[in-house]
Amino acid sequence: MSTSTRPASRGRFPLRDRPGLVWLALAVLVALAHPVVPAAGWLMVHLVLLGAMTHSAMVWSTHFTQALLKTPEALDDRARQNRRILVLLVGAALVLVGVPSGWWPLTVTGASGVALTVALHGWALWRRLRHALPGRFRITVRYYLAAAACVPVGAGFGAWLARGLDDEWHGRVLVAHSMTMVLGWLGLTVTGTLVTLWPTMLRTRMDERAERLARQALPVLAVAVAVTAGGAVAGLRAAAVLGLALYLAGLAWWGRALLAPARQAPPRTVATVSVTAAMAWGVVALVVLATRLALADGWAEVAEGYDALAAVLAVGFAAQLLSGALAHLIPVVLGGGPSVVRAAAERFDRAWATRLVVVNAGLALCLLPVPGAVRVAVSVLVLAALAAFVPLLLAAVRAAVAARHALLAGLAEGSAPTPPAAGRSGVPTGQLVAGVAALALAASLGVAADPAAAGLTPVSATTASGLRATASGTTPTGHTTRVRVEAHDMSYVPASIDVPHGDRLVIDLVNTDDGSPHDLTFDDDLRTRRVMPGSSATLDVGVVGGDAEGWCSVVGHRQMGMVLQVHAVGARSTGPAAAQPRPSGSPPSAASPVDLSRPFGSGFRAVDATLPPLTPERVHHVTLRVEEVDVEVAPGVRQRRWTYNGSVPGPTLHGRVGDTFVVTLVNASSMGHSVDVHAGEAVPDDVMRTVPPGASLTYRFTARRAGVWMYHCSTMPMSAHIAAGMHGAVVIEPDGLPVVDRSYLLVQSEVHLDGDGRSPAEVDAASAAADTPDLVVFDGVANQYVARPLTARTGERVRFWVLAAGPNRGSAFHVVGAQFDTVWSEGAYLLDHGRGPTGSTGGGSQVLALAVAQGGFVELDAGTPGHYPFVTHAMADAERGARGLLTVTP
Repeated sequence: MSTSTRPASRGRFPLRDRPGLVWLALAVLVALAHPVVPAAGWLMVHLVLLGAMTHSAMVWSTHFTQALLKTPEALDDRARQNRRILVLLVGAALVLVGVPSGWWPLTVTGASGVALTVALHGWALWRRLRHALPGRFRITVRYYLAAAACVPVGAGFGAWLARGLDDEWHGRVLVAHSMTMVLGWLGLTVTGTLVTLWPTMLRTRMDERAERLARQALPVLAVAVAVTAGGAVAGLRAAAVLGLALYLAGLAWWGRALLAPARQAPPRTVATVSVTAAMAWGVVALVVLATRLALADGWAEVAEGYDALAAVLAVGFAAQLLSGALAHLIPVVLGGGPSVVRAAAERFDRAWATRLVVVNAGLALCLLPVPGAVRVAVSVLVLAALAAFVPLLLAAVRAAVAARHALLAGLAEGSAPTPPAAGRSGVPTGQLVAGVAALALAASLGVAADPAAAGLTPVSATTASGLRATASGTTPTGHTTRVRVEAHDMSYVPASIDVPHGDRLVIDLVNTDDGSPHDLTFDDDLRTRRVMPGSSATLDVGVVGGDAEGWCSVVGHRQMGMVLQVHAVGARSTGPAAAQPRPSGSPPSAASPVDLSRPFGSGFRAVDATLPPLTPERVHHVTLRVEEVDVEVAPGVRQRRWTYNGSVPGPTLHGRVGDTFVVTLVNASSMGHSVDVHAGEAVPDDVMRTVPPGASLTYRFTARRAGVWMYHCSTMPMSAHIAAGMHGAVVIEPDGLPVVDRSYLLVQSEVHLDGDGRSPAEVDAASAAADTPDLVVFDGVANQYVARPLTARTGERVRFWVLAAGPNRGSAFHVVGAQFDTVWSEGAYLLDHGRGPTGSTGGGSQVLALAVAQGGFVELDAGTPGHYPFVTHAMADAERGARGLLTVTP
């Protein structure tokens, strides 16, 4: 057996060097495709932390252990390392597939593989430590051993989390899992490594206290991890906060050894500045989490804010730490002498200041309450800056190979190699400016894409009509009355203003709402921009010559009472300053203005009414993205619809009793929205609150009872939001439900047009409040199933699931020419294959009667071939479009 102590880690080591890059590349791809990838946010975070960082922590801690201890290679040869790496890759892949798919056995298998691999890794490190001769910095390896011990515990928490828990336990286990893995596994690995790596990266002397400080900090950090995770599992938020504070104290004590090298040689390369920024973001994440734990009302509230914290850890901490460390390590392990190392390092340093400004300032900008379009534009730029590391790494490898060939050629010719060029001193100012400019351009593009959400609705000049229309002939007093008006909870505070006749009026509008934008409008030419929550705008009204009324022009807000009265004190009674426009649309008529006899165009595609099949998953991850889209709601008639995921109704959630749903609401629209899922039981203040544009929330619930449940936007006025298209169905099947040949889902709702529908306009909120619909529809489009009938074959069993979404009208679902032998409504059978609740047999049903927001299903056997109309038997509603055809063929 060989006893050579020569390091085997120089040069190429594919399974060490490549998987981390693959994980990072996959994270980039998921980020680009996130609208269509289930649980995209969770996947991106775990591709970085579980995939790239866990792999790198394991392989590079092995590298540094061998470099420090110089033990025989036979103790842990490359073949054994390769086997561990392969098991880790498979385990991580299983987790990354198992969690989003809800297949818990797959998740447990993957988590077990990860835990076993890192445990074997720890055993291999311990064997090296045991066989090594006494020497300095054995403490680094002890950090690695403590880190490896955290992984089986953290993986267990992760598997428990994936099983599906209620909101309170989810928050507790989420903190325990994330902090065990981040503070324990990654944090201890990083702190142990930087003791020796940091001065090497800076090319300066190590602090003489480094080993002693590291040895003193290790027990503090290890105890802090245990206290944080234990406190979280026990439900003791104070203990978890204490654990985080203890960890920060341990970091501060350990970090003293990093200050002296940094003062001697300040960070001036992409590697050193990236690591510095990563450590700063890590501290920020711990402080933010400790603050949330201290201030939150419960563990469920702590979990609600975890998406932003995960972004900080994945992007700010992990991605920058990994790219910075590899920018130093890859040139070193490639070897070949100073000229080769320098050639590779120069590739990594290209435009490094620009990239780091974009990543760090961009991440900070994305965490602020900016409009959604701005956040998207800046996020794309941040992603591009991070993704640039991959081609730069490939370029560095090519440069190193070329430099090595040049060096060998020079030596063969007897000429001395060219010494490496001296590195640049200082931070390149031009690159900093370029980074700031790139961010400014991205933010500007975001504002241009959605100026209303950014609060840039044009405001006209002071010659506007409306309030100042009576100012002609009014003598200005020369005095200005300035008033602060707060927009909150569908009202203005104060709701009326007294202004001396002839004064100039200036209104400072401050939006103190948590979720919804507002504005102040007096007429089309005198209005503020749309003001986002927490922001303000100033409206210079000019000289006041009479009384007037202002309102919020966001759809439905005026109907909810957002009206501001301006009284001109001392003026003759003139009535309102000018005729005010109707709040929304034209007066509703009793008859629909839509000609439903017109055909759809040849390219029309009906909404697929087939109920999505059940899947094996028991934890369902669903993203509901609020979008405003133009939709055809009747032949030739279009409306600007407010939607979940661009469709009306929204995506159908289909599961069994006991399934857990993790619903992420992402508001990509121009106003506040929310989601209320009737299938879940939760405190409305926590998960049904209005989410402002650009923000999101996560709504977890476990389906405890069967039913055809409704979900909808609960932002006021609710009648307008539901009528605009913000509704969908949650189908939770009763136990033992027989399989049928065809299963269709029909969601009935009303449409209120603002105008004639020839040019898309938003919902007519006044019509919705008055219950005067222009259309009543199945699945969002009038008469679509007349033009594109549903189908069945003779003898097939057909089940119709029906939900009456309203907002105001129920349904009396009926199939002309057929009878139902099974009727199930609001969680119970009224008729089961002809058997009634009292045991009577031979019964039938003609209508499934549903009040608003109720649901159920009926079943029939498809009979003689032909066309069977289905309608709501409230015939005025059927004539407004709530009808279709079931075509039965032999």
